[in-house]
Amino acid sequence: MKILVLGDIVGRPGRNFLTRHLIDFKERENINFCVANGENAAGGAGLTAKTADEIRKAGVDAITLGDHVWDQKNFENEINHLEYVCRPANLPTSNPGRDRLKVEVNGLNVGIFTVMGRSFMGPKVDCPFATADRLISEMSKDVGILICEIHAETTSEKEAIGWHLDGRTNLVFGTHTHVPTADGRLLPKGTAYQTDLGMTGPRESVLGRNIEACVGRFLDGMPRKCPVAESDIGMQGCVVEIDSDKSSETISHKRIELREDEV
Repeated sequence: MKILVLGDIVGRPGRNFLTRHLIDFKERENINFCVANGENAAGGAGLTAKTADEIRKAGVDAITLGDHVWDQKNFENEINHLEYVCRPANLPTSNPGRDRLKVEVNGLNVGIFTVMGRSFMGPKVDCPFATADRLISEMSKDVGILICEIHAETTSEKEAIGWHLDGRTNLVFGTHTHVPTADGRLLPKGTAYQTDLGMTGPRESVLGRNIEACVGRFLDGMPRKCPVAESDIGMQGCVVEIDSDKSSETISHKRIELREDEV
């Protein structure tokens, strides 16, 4: 089984890129299942039911979220109706939405969950390590493949949870920083790991935002809007291959990047 995992989808440019190219890419690469982080998909911050549906129709099978989960008005009332979307699992239990997903793919259940880091992150959340331990214990008996996303600011926290979960999940991938890392590999006990997948959106930008506005903010320190950029759109992530016929062992990890001019 080949699973495609995509970094944060940024605004309309990222959504439009997926609409134009994702289904063809999945067919060309024989992808069985696709997961993407959608926390920046609506206007660059948050998600709505409408944008979630657009992403689903573009070819994404499961959508995860991060610290911008509640940035869009009324999404707290929409999320419970979106069976293919999960919020960070270590948010307070009173928060609406699913803290995990279980999806059947070719007769095998795939489990997905996200934990949010605590270093330099805004929302107050429970310990991501303890939350991951609990979810793995609860989900392992019902799924053959298990995927953990760590949505966090610091490399150290992401790497630490990767090592902590080695051998207990098929994949641990990081999101949030929008810049892909070159450390994708199989850890010693068999878990595929990458510190950050990057983003699906405008590369000619500052983390997906307008360059002039962001640079100006650093130069003078004055608050200003930083709209989503629109140039050099691309898709970043990884493809993980798993032996679904036998032991559900992770076979390989490959970092991917697709630009508009390469399609």
